[in-house]
Amino acid sequence: MFDLGMPELLVIGIVALIVVGPKDLPILFRRVGEFVGKAKGMAREFSSAMNDAADQSGVREMSNTLNSSLKAATNPIGAATDSVKSAAKAMTDIDPESETGKLAAKRKEDAAKIQAATARAAAERKQREAAEAMAKAEELEAKVPSPPAEKTDT
Repeated sequence: MFDLGMPELLVIGIVALIVVGPKDLPILFRRVGEFVGKAKGMAREFSSAMNDAADQSGVREMSNTLNSSLKAATNPIGAATDSVKSAAKAMTDIDPESETGKLAAKRKEDAAKIQAATARAAAERKQREAAEAMAKAEELEAKVPSPPAEKTDT
């Protein structure tokens, strides 16, 4: 509210210490704290009373409707996207006991099986390629002639 930083509070504390004196300073701070607490309580009570009055008169509902209309007017693509998302969410909430729910569960299980089989095939392919690369490397190493041994004269 007043945006008091640490240096300002330090100056206020020093001035209060000089003016009031060290004996009465704790009493002063206690009274200031009580006053601030009462002021915050009154502000909180006023705010809640205003919110209750707004709820009773329907201003909040009108405000929400107005905000959504304003959002749709300023960002029609975003509003349309939100509508599509909410509609899609409503369609994906399926009762697991219904036929559609059972079919969805079966499809999910089949998709997991397909993913596992694809991963296994990829791993086997990589293993086969690694084995072929090792065989090729060994073949090339076998073709390389060894360097001639150095002769030593004695």
